[in-house]
Amino acid sequence: MIKTFTQDDLVRYIYKETTPEESSEIEIAMLFDEQLAEAYTDLFSVVNDLEASMKSPSEKTIDAIISYSKSYHLHSVD
Repeated sequence: MIKTFTQDDLVRYIYKETTPEESSEIEIAMLFDEQLAEAYTDLFSVVNDLEASMKSPSEKTIDAIISYSKSYHLHSVD
């Protein structure tokens, strides 16, 4: 029986959210399905680009946010 994989399956595979059995099935399917392999390559590229573009706030920005929240005596809700 041939299993059909979706973009969601590929995304889960990229983020290592598939079971070992699913990962193996996807890897084998990509060997025989050129479109699936191309979709994987495209999605993998997008994920890498997204991760590379992630920014972190500067310490100055974090300090400003903390200072602002302290000035209003904000507290956590239990």
